[in-house]
Amino acid sequence: MAIKMKSVVTYRTTAQCPTHSRTEIPVRDLNVVIDEPIDRGGTNLGPAPTEAAMTALIACTNVIGHKNAHRLGVDLGSVTIDADCKFDRRGVLMQEEIDLPFPEITLTVRCDTRASREDLARVGRETAKYCAIAKLFEAAGTNLTVNWVKAN
Repeated sequence: MAIKMKSVVTYRTTAQCPTHSRTEIPVRDLNVVIDEPIDRGGTNLGPAPTEAAMTALIACTNVIGHKNAHRLGVDLGSVTIDADCKFDRRGVLMQEEIDLPFPEITLTVRCDTRASREDLARVGRETAKYCAIAKLFEAAGTNLTVNWVKAN
């Protein structure tokens, strides 16, 4: 008998905040640390919250991209992802309220693969449909561009 996975789940956690800048968040059997760099009063034990948002987008693109490639029968080969993220810091600096803190993000997904450019473009289109973090940025108004390119 196949087990049906739930479509909607609830994530729950209780974070500890040992300093004004460090937050320790239990996730599964991990302890995620979000922190500020030393020059901003942190202890530099993890990325800043805004850096974590960008890294989540990169990681989601990787995971969902590979899932789609597998589903479509495309071997991505070795993958690297370059990110160019414009961040309007006026909000976090408390200078003024910013409606769109990340106005523009460009990811370049480089695949050292034998797959065709057309296959990579197809993987990219499918990934755009399913990457939850990309959907969050786009819904917020970020101009998100994800380029899937053949490295060789």
